[in-house]
Amino acid sequence: MSHAAVEAEIQAKAEHPRAGDGTLEFENAFGRLPTAQAHAPGRVNLLGEHTDYNDGFVLPVAIPQQTRVAMAANGSSHWRLHAAELDRAVEFTLEDPPAEHFASYVYGCLRLARDEGAEIPPLDILVSSEVPMGVGLSSSAALEVAVLRALRNLLGLDLDDVRIAQLAQQAEIQYAGVRCGIMDQMASSLAGTDRALMLDTRSLERRTVALPPGTQVLVLDSGVARTLASSGYNQRRSECEEAARLLGVASLRDVADLQRIESLPDVPRRRARHVFTENQRVLEAAACSDPARFGELMNASHASLRDDYEVSTPELDELVRLLQHHPDVHGARLTGAGFGGACVALCREGTAVGVAADVLPRYRASGHEGRLLVPAHA
Repeated sequence: MSHAAVEAEIQAKAEHPRAGDGTLEFENAFGRLPTAQAHAPGRVNLLGEHTDYNDGFVLPVAIPQQTRVAMAANGSSHWRLHAAELDRAVEFTLEDPPAEHFASYVYGCLRLARDEGAEIPPLDILVSSEVPMGVGLSSSAALEVAVLRALRNLLGLDLDDVRIAQLAQQAEIQYAGVRCGIMDQMASSLAGTDRALMLDTRSLERRTVALPPGTQVLVLDSGVARTLASSGYNQRRSECEEAARLLGVASLRDVADLQRIESLPDVPRRRARHVFTENQRVLEAAACSDPARFGELMNASHASLRDDYEVSTPELDELVRLLQHHPDVHGARLTGAGFGGACVALCREGTAVGVAADVLPRYRASGHEGRLLVPAHA
């Protein structure tokens, strides 16, 4: 596809934005109006990959795309869930979990809210989402946070945004089978789109951080789908736990000297080295106002994820290489857990769409299926 064709594709999205708060979809699915609604964004992580489950530091920012949840009590004995984008519906009870994986995230939120003391009546629940799935932008966290926010609105639950993030993380761990850290849920629950969230995932201390002046975030999908639970994410987490055990620390966050890591066997050494150096990059980036230096940290992060953590793919490497060599890009890296998914780049302000229009045709010329995700026109 040519530069002009990509520009036309981007313009078409701008002229036909998605709209609505889930009310129409709820009415279409259940024949009446909802009594509570909520939404939550996906996120893109600028730096701090695979550090959250090692008690480390992360620097995500929310993306414009939202997941919306609408709900109402249905007066029956079953919970009914309809996923608009999947065009699928499922019924379950809180004692008989749904077999469908997509419903396990919602089911987990309901169960955990009940464990917090909420009396949850059988509900009709509509889920509608603009957050791209399977590309590392935390569509599952956006779903969990939106469900819990809707429950808070419906039942008047005393849950603050941090507690919602904590329950959302547990829903993913206990009911969806992904041993995730808390970054995604904290970002979806607390981050904005104009400032990054600097988060210490051990203490949950946090502050918002301005992006380097004169910059803009670009996110491109590599077209390589991945599934977190089967992609090696849990294996990497186990390898980090083994590295921490060999070093005699509770978490890789507690390693103060890179030289100690160099004494480990090959695999735990490289996993631990990524976590150690990535934490250093996040701390430096959070205090960095120089776009060029911020970009260098992103480039170094990708090299570490590719070589030490081994979660990149040839397609991600190619897309990142094209971005890193563009004159309007300060730096680029894969984002999310890896094994496919998306890349994030820090561009000169006002150039992100043009960068996408330059890079995507060259990426697609190699037979790949890249697409623009952020900036969004949703």
